[in-house]
Amino acid sequence: MRHEVTDADTAVSMGSGDVPVLSTPRLIAWMEAATVRAAAAFTGAGRTTVGTAIRVEHLRATRVGGRVDVVTEPPVPATGGRLTFRVRAVDGAGEVVATGEIDRAVVDRQRFLAAAPRP
Repeated sequence: MRHEVTDADTAVSMGSGDVPVLSTPRLIAWMEAATVRAAAAFTGAGRTTVGTAIRVEHLRATRVGGRVDVVTEPPVPATGGRLTFRVRAVDGAGEVVATGEIDRAVVDRQRFLAAAPRP
């Protein structure tokens, strides 16, 4: 998945810092979105995945206007309905921006929503 960093993606805008570069929360959201897309191949009708753990190292700053490509590797074999994806973000110069792993659990959509507390 390719993304271009905008002012709305910066640490200043996201409240996670005071510099106008790609924020870690936005980067993680992009990485998680890539795993949602990749996880679709492991779910059937009425099933979805939910994020359960994120381990990411944000290694390099990316300025507004910069490009970031997020890629996922096929998950480690599922155990107990859990998928672990390796994720990587690379900038337009080919430099690694971030690496990590994101865990997702395969769940029944209706059961999951029924168990979620109501406000």
